Amino acid sequence: MRHQRTIKREVEIEGRGLFTGEPCRLRFKPAPPNSGIWFVRTDQPAPVAIAARVENVSKRARRTTLKNGVASIETIEHCLSACAALGLDNLQIEVRGGEVPAMDGSSLPFLDTLKESGIEEQDAPGEVYVVRELARVAEDDAEIVALPPLRADDERLEVFYDLDYGAETPIGRQTYRVTITPEDFETKIAPARTFVLEKEVQQLRAMGFGLHLTYQDILVFGEDGPIDNPLRFPEECVRHKILDLIGDLFLLGRPIVGRIFARKSGHSLNHAMVRALLDKERERKEAERLRRPAVYDVRHIQRLLPHRYPFLMVDRIVELEGSRRAVGIKNVTINEEFFQGHYPGEPIMPGVLIIEALSQLGGVLLSQELEHKGKVAVLLSLDKVRFRRPVRPGDQLLLEVQSLRARSNIGHIQAMARVGSELAAEAEIKFILVDAEPQ
Repeated sequence: MRHQRTIKREVEIEGRGLFTGEPCRLRFKPAPPNSGIWFVRTDQPAPVAIAARVENVSKRARRTTLKNGVASIETIEHCLSACAALGLDNLQIEVRGGEVPAMDGSSLPFLDTLKESGIEEQDAPGEVYVVRELARVAEDDAEIVALPPLRADDERLEVFYDLDYGAETPIGRQTYRVTITPEDFETKIAPARTFVLEKEVQQLRAMGFGLHLTYQDILVFGEDGPIDNPLRFPEECVRHKILDLIGDLFLLGRPIVGRIFARKSGHSLNHAMVRALLDKERERKEAERLRRPAVYDVRHIQRLLPHRYPFLMVDRIVELEGSRRAVGIKNVTINEEFFQGHYPGEPIMPGVLIIEALSQLGGVLLSQELEHKGKVAVLLSLDKVRFRRPVRPGDQLLLEVQSLRARSNIGHIQAMARVGSELAAEAEIKFILVDAEPQ
């Protein structure tokens, strides 16, 4: 069984940002199990924490940037690539500055610094993401494809990258394949430096980027090859693209097990692959939920709720975690009475009835928490209601509610309804518990 990992002691690294040239200091600190990897801007009036997750990515050209409110941290991919290679799960990275130091343009300084601190296994199981089916993202002639591992017992990531800058450039076409292990990453990938064409340098400097850099600080390719800076590998450019890809993929939040084929991809497409893999995982989990036997069937639900056809909107409950969370199913069919009068030529389930279904599931959840005899949950208020997609006949609504607060006579829940992996509606719902009418 894989265990989670962090570092043994605090270590620091400092330098200037690749694009901005601003000085920056990173302090790597151990973090407890299940906390994940966070950047913390300690140079702000109040420290701002930003999780190293794809949902915090802010769109930038030629680099990966994380943002939380007005605070951001630029060019994090080389640092995250080293974290991924070492299998780190939990780490706090305090940052004084807006851009991670460029160092020599590779991951090696970050890798050496983290190794200097020592790596420590923690008393908690480590989770991985195993690619179970093909996923593909593409943009123009660039693409990334994720595939399952060739063997069920292989717990590594294999990357094949096809880089093609065109025959008219000194970089040309380069391909490289590597299986990511700490040892191979250190010797084959980590030393590969970021690179740029000489004509691109002029464009970037015109935009105010990289004004502090010399030819010794970054690989600049002129017509005859690198200018005043010898290559570390014949195919250093494609190796660096793999380095970037590994760092970007780590924004999934877990190590990835499987095979990745990338052709001419950049940061935005790398991020799109992370989102695609997370979507695949959500779809798989939701499909598993739909196949689960009912915790409560409709007969049990009718004993808990004062609703009957045609206003009983929950067909079965498939998950019930005490008083914290419940997941239910509503099968939407053309036989629903409301379809006769609600857009009959283009049937759409009324949004208020989606909220009603969520409210009914919330009532079941509250019955677990409050355990009142002779009480029913009555809708008190709705807040932050959003409708994201239409629900049509044939759809299967996956309803999920989570308790936010509960008191003796008030309940407050967060509710979401999905069709497949797509969010259909969401709301915060409050209930008041009142005495039931005698039967």
